[in-house]
Amino acid sequence: MADSGSAERGRGGFGRGRGRGDRRGRRGDRRGRRGKESESEKWVPVTKLGRLVAAGLIRSIEEVYLFSLPIKEYQIVDAFLPSLKDEVMKIMPVQKQTRAGQRTRFKAFVVIGDFNGHVGLGVKCSKEVATAIRGAIILAKLSVIPVRRGYWGTVLGDPHTVPAKVTGKCGSSVVRLVPAPRGTGIVAAPVPKKLLQLAGISDCYTQSKGSTRTLGNFVKATFMAISHTYSFLTPDLWASTVFSASPYQQHSDLLAKTTKKVY
Repeated sequence: MADSGSAERGRGGFGRGRGRGDRRGRRGDRRGRRGKESESEKWVPVTKLGRLVAAGLIRSIEEVYLFSLPIKEYQIVDAFLPSLKDEVMKIMPVQKQTRAGQRTRFKAFVVIGDFNGHVGLGVKCSKEVATAIRGAIILAKLSVIPVRRGYWGTVLGDPHTVPAKVTGKCGSSVVRLVPAPRGTGIVAAPVPKKLLQLAGISDCYTQSKGSTRTLGNFVKATFMAISHTYSFLTPDLWASTVFSASPYQQHSDLLAKTTKKVY
């Protein structure tokens, strides 16, 4: 009987022999397969802009900015700007008073940029830190804006500073960006300095007022000041503009086709 019991255990019967080990192995294979399937999953666009980008009919993000098309899928930004770098500026706990007590969540501030004229800011609140950071990165990609750069003095070489004095305000924090000569560097506090570096600005003076200790408002004010670089007209933009049809009109035949979802 003892021999038969040991044989049953060896064959994976009720004992703690190979039976449980086999199950673990199968579970591990299943996890591995699921991971491979998720990696092989492709982006399926759900918006008109996403369908045009996936089809290769829009080839640069500047076309999206030219016609002011709203970006609702972060994969569009990934397709156009694969070299984006992200930086977590701050993670702070926030609390809400409920009947059962206090509910604590985490708020993440993330800035992204490609060091070449594109920058974004995302703020996300979640129960877990990792989820908040992930959501803030996605929101930062959806809010990517173009950064206009200019010169101080002689127009030689690549643009290196802001084209004019611009101001941004959020709450009581006020940030002013002033053009600087080539070689000056970024004269700023650590928060706006990181944002200006990601935007591709190498020389700039800054002036700040208000409660800059509130990092959220400070970084939002800097982002707003950077976004104002494209909000004014200068003589180099006086040339007559040749208007063309928007991508939605040009490729209306493709967008009219409905794709049936396979369940």
